[in-house]
Amino acid sequence: MSKSGVLDLASGVGGKTDKNEVLSAVDQYEKYHVFYGGEEEERKANYSDMVNKYYDLVTSFYEFGWGESFHFAPRWKGESLRESIKRHEHFLALQLGLKPGQKVLDVGCGIGGPQREISKFSSTSVTGLNINEYQISRGKELNRIAGVEKTCNFVKADFMKMPFPDNSFDAVYAIEATCHAPDVYGCYKEIHRVLKPGQCFAAYEWCMTNSFDPNNQEHQKLKAEIEIGDGLPDIRLTGKCLEALKQAGFEVIWEKDLAVDSPVPWYLPLDTSHFSLSSFRLNTVGRFITRNMVKTLEYVGLAPKGSQRVQSFLEQAAKGLATWRWKERDFHTNVFLFGPEAAFR
Repeated sequence: MSKSGVLDLASGVGGKTDKNEVLSAVDQYEKYHVFYGGEEEERKANYSDMVNKYYDLVTSFYEFGWGESFHFAPRWKGESLRESIKRHEHFLALQLGLKPGQKVLDVGCGIGGPQREISKFSSTSVTGLNINEYQISRGKELNRIAGVEKTCNFVKADFMKMPFPDNSFDAVYAIEATCHAPDVYGCYKEIHRVLKPGQCFAAYEWCMTNSFDPNNQEHQKLKAEIEIGDGLPDIRLTGKCLEALKQAGFEVIWEKDLAVDSPVPWYLPLDTSHFSLSSFRLNTVGRFITRNMVKTLEYVGLAPKGSQRVQSFLEQAAKGLATWRWKERDFHTNVFLFGPEAAFR
């Protein structure tokens, strides 16, 4: 089961980083970003270090607040956040047309929440690709607890340079992961290479719509908040991702902005005006309690120095996502570029 206590959160901050080095890691991570003088090209050039530091620092916070699957989902009325996330994963598996016994690749798999869910739902073997050692160690532990070690495994590698032969997998998916890529074309090209001919790649992607105005200072500020709080080198336009897929050799069979028709807004868990017991740790009261517990644990030495700063930039991203969505009704910052059945012929 997912680590659920605040002491688990505190002990996990920093991941595999030595606890005495967490504050230094926070300093180094923050310097990649706009608010601390960082540049986009520097983030892209050092993406593996930036993303590794990010997930070492934030994974225990994600697991504490979000569970085992670190992604958003469109949501029906009366549906809990956890239920919507599971349905979102099942939908992806159905769009891929997964069949029992197939070999599937999860690109940027986190601690393996979607991997375990999709493997059990579709009776497939799923390999999770991840650059972060701490997330893999957590994923292996959770796979053991769930009893899925025979069908779910992990490979530590960079999705820009996958250690697999050509034509290795029957299907590939990515859930809000390839947004970390410094070059989305290069990432999609690698996915194309390891996918068997005629098979499908499906993705939930973070994108911006054409409503983004690069000359609007408020847009730029909110974009920067999301980038620092989510470990992103940049946030791409939907059209750029679609074009990169085609250039990589895929035929885009279907794509849709799933935020548009969602009966319950995808960003609701981040909306401070909304109160829900089912996502208590994410709302205003829950965040206030967690913030003060982390502050106390850091003060008494049970959480490493720098833990409060990690929580701060995570809250900065949450504020940016929710604020942007409210201010620009036709602008879906966390758009899901849904490319199920993006297959090359």
